[in-house]
Order: sequence, then C-alpha cells, then structure tokens
Amino acid sequence: MAKLTLSIEPKIIERAKQYAKDHHTSLSKLIQKYLQDVAEQKKISSPQEKLEDLPDWLKDIIPVTTPTPDFDHRAEYGKHLEDKYGI
Repeated sequence: MAKLTLSIEPKIIERAKQYAKDHHTSLSKLIQKYLQDVAEQKKISSPQEKLEDLPDWLKDIIPVTTPTPDFDHRAEYGKHLEDKYGI
C-alpha cells in the first residue's frame, strides 16, 4: 500500500480516531472505505442525495425524519412566524 500525507484539523482527527475506535476499525481503513465509496458513487442528477445512497457511517450521524403526507409546511411556517413575531 502507498502512504499519503493529509493536512486535517487536530479536532477532526481526534473525532475521527474516536469514531474508528468505536467501530473497531483503523482510521486508515475508515478513510480508505470513504474514498472508495466516493470514487465508485454514481453521479446523482438531483442536488439532493437520497438517504439510502449515503454511506452507513454518514447515516449514523445525520438525524433525518420524513414528514407525514398530511404535513403542511406553509401552515407550520405561518405558525412559527406568529409565535416568533406575535402576528
């Protein structure tokens, strides 16, 4: 295997090391897997990626909820404005 030197902020390195440790892998394997996934990923035509298209490690850290079919975003935003500005 070839070696690669990267410049990464120390806080990010520590968080990544902890993540790798928690998932019983090495930081090198974690980065290799990520780069492999990125290189193999098909281009997505829409700007939004589907949750199932994301790597598992990324799904674990993204809190995602899907609104119910009867959810009215305009009404909710209107309620938010009323609460915020007392309109």
